[in-house]
Amino acid sequence: MVTHEQWENFTQTDHNTWKILFERQSSLLKQRAAEDIIQGLEKLEICNDQIPKFSTLNHILKKETNFSIVPVKGFIPEDLFFKFLSIRKFPSTCFIRKPSQLDYLEEPDIFHDVFGHIPLLVNPIFSDFMELFGRKGLEAIEAGMLKFAATLYWFTVEFGLVQSANGLRIYGAGITSSKGESIYCLDSEVPTRIKFNSLRAMKTQYHIDSFQKTYFVIESFQQLFDVL
Repeated sequence: MVTHEQWENFTQTDHNTWKILFERQSSLLKQRAAEDIIQGLEKLEICNDQIPKFSTLNHILKKETNFSIVPVKGFIPEDLFFKFLSIRKFPSTCFIRKPSQLDYLEEPDIFHDVFGHIPLLVNPIFSDFMELFGRKGLEAIEAGMLKFAATLYWFTVEFGLVQSANGLRIYGAGITSSKGESIYCLDSEVPTRIKFNSLRAMKTQYHIDSFQKTYFVIESFQQLFDVL
């Protein structure tokens, strides 16, 4: 499950795929993503020329919020995932999707994990929230309430929206790494966008293989931390 980064194994096709995804999403998110994501990408010097090295990102991350990236082979058990978060480590996959999978991938790849999740870990409040989520996630497993923790994670960390001074913005990694959902979540009249309520979020059904029918809107990352 836990592995070593083998960056040198990426092919030129892999780096080209990263470049296409990066340029498409960074352009799309300029007026759609929370400012903290744009700032995080800049601070981490994540760019379009090649897939970033975890070692380079970790050097900056550790300095900013004492978080680091742990390379994993794919999905890991929930208890290990939450354990990593509780010690300020974020597990990331080490493969990238094929060029034919640009718009949809069933499991997270390095673009989803690094472009989607890592920029917000530069934010001190959000990184504290993620550490706390790890601890609370472990408690939820012990209490037989994993389903509720997983659902809350889905509607915040993966598919959350935030009300900013500039209007509704994206912060969830599942949205920021998806071209289609980046547009749909803000522009479509189909989904409902609800003021964030943790109990309601935990009891709401989510969709893995389609755009969400419901999005929860937070006021700030401090609100997320306080509610947790």
